[in-house]
Amino acid sequence: MAIRTATLIGLTAILMWSLLSVLTVATGKIPAFQLAAMTFAIGALVAFASFLFRPSAFGALKQPPVAWVVGVGGLFGYHALYFLALRYAPPAEAGLLNYLWPLLIVLFSSLLPGERLAPHHIVGALLGLVGTVLLFVGNTGAFAPGQIPGLAAAFVAAFVWAAYSVMSRKLKAVPTDAVAGFCLATALLAALVHGMVETTVWPETVGQWLAIIALGVGPVGAAFFVWDIGMKRGDIRVLGAASYATPLLSTLFLILAGFAQATATIAVAAILIAGGGLIAAKDMVLRKRL
Repeated sequence: MAIRTATLIGLTAILMWSLLSVLTVATGKIPAFQLAAMTFAIGALVAFASFLFRPSAFGALKQPPVAWVVGVGGLFGYHALYFLALRYAPPAEAGLLNYLWPLLIVLFSSLLPGERLAPHHIVGALLGLVGTVLLFVGNTGAFAPGQIPGLAAAFVAAFVWAAYSVMSRKLKAVPTDAVAGFCLATALLAALVHGMVETTVWPETVGQWLAIIALGVGPVGAAFFVWDIGMKRGDIRVLGAASYATPLLSTLFLILAGFAQATATIAVAAILIAGGGLIAAKDMVLRKRL
């Protein structure tokens, strides 16, 4: 698979993740870990259903322990930390710290064999960071001491997701079909945590069930598979910088759904994030390879 093709496939994960907020709002008041268990289970089941037409794909589940540690640790570890952050810290501040991961991916990619950072990669990532800060800055404020654990969890979550993404490149020999097993294990762990710390709340409307299914099929399902392809075979630096589009697109979808209002700040952030993404993707746009 060509680097350009794999990068474009990876970019579709960003589009799917941008629907995460609006779909999560549409699910109602389902507890976080219960929602994670349900949606990861749906994502895994859809993947396993496709295996029925490709029986050889089941062989992808036979991976060394390190692959399972990275896969399950990345998917479950990131989401557990992020949910913890949202529970104990203000959403805006938690989101801002969490969205350090695109910049970290760009920086960590320089540690990979055969990869190097060019100035335009760094400039693009920093512009995306500035745009993301601008998205959140109007909502930030002082925080109480009791919110520090949540803020710390958001900060660590950024490193976990960046490390998972970059280490996926190191585990390039692990087929993408193995992600189905990682998703199933994550669903089981989330269900276990849910049983210990949450009270089950079932969806009350058809719309809530449809939102849960959509989450499992897209943002908490297919997105991890296409991201895996992008990380293993695409331009990891471009994908890292382009990931800053996620909070922007998420905000735009919330506006379209009537859950948020358009502002001049969002417009400026859009210019910065889009500009940063284009600068970072200069090589791909011009069809050159480093």
